[in-house]
Amino acid sequence: MTTASSLSRATPAPRRRDMTMLLLRIGAPLLIVLILAFVLLPVFVVTLASFNDKALLTFPPETWSWRWFIRAFTYPDFQQGFRASLIVMLWSSFIALGIGTALAIAVKRMAFPGKDLLQGILLSPLVIPHFTLGLGLLILVAQFDLDRGYGLVILCHVMLVLPFVMRSVYVSMENLDERLEQAAASLGASPLRVMFTITLPLLGPGLFGGWLFAAIMSFSEFTASLFVTTQMTQTLPVSMYNYVREFADPTLAALSVVYIAVTATLLAFANYFLGLGKVLNIEDGH
Repeated sequence: MTTASSLSRATPAPRRRDMTMLLLRIGAPLLIVLILAFVLLPVFVVTLASFNDKALLTFPPETWSWRWFIRAFTYPDFQQGFRASLIVMLWSSFIALGIGTALAIAVKRMAFPGKDLLQGILLSPLVIPHFTLGLGLLILVAQFDLDRGYGLVILCHVMLVLPFVMRSVYVSMENLDERLEQAAASLGASPLRVMFTITLPLLGPGLFGGWLFAAIMSFSEFTASLFVTTQMTQTLPVSMYNYVREFADPTLAALSVVYIAVTATLLAFANYFLGLGKVLNIEDGH
């Protein structure tokens, strides 16, 4: 009698667990869908608004046209801003790649006083607002009467994207099998040859990933660039900001769609041909 009553009292617990698991199976995907819809809704609205034929941002469009995409590609300030962004992006991403790779290897392989402090300083742009860095550089060059040319903009962008390169290369270093380097050294290879024939090729996915994210961040950087650029060196995001102060047509919506499409294409390229896990060297390539 006691055993039967105890069993009857014990049966609701598994049922509650089954009900909880069922709710999680249904609720978790639904929650993810709702979050994605919330995030992508502005993209959807901007994309449709960019095809509006009228010179006002209205949604949904009454008539459809490509005219604002044509204007986005032919507007002189956007063309100049694109060239400036391309110059700054290429210089800053490759400089950050070289410096970040060297620093990541040094932090991983070497022990020296102030190592943790150095890491904190180098990674500080991840937590410090970008406008603070841009304003600080502006005050610095004004104090010493320095030229606000491409060098200043490139320096600013290198400081901002350097943490992304360092983290990408450092993750690859964590997954690097040091026995391969030791085997090459035991066969008589010099440290320099080991570096260029073993270490760097194995770090290739991490190097590419660091450069890719640095390039995307540099090309899209606005907050700090607003303080350090001039009329001759203004990047595309700064040109877009100046444009929206004067016009209210869907040109920026069209240009934003191009931005999103190009960025998504680059990330899809990296994911399809290398795999985002391989880019960071965190998954087995076999």
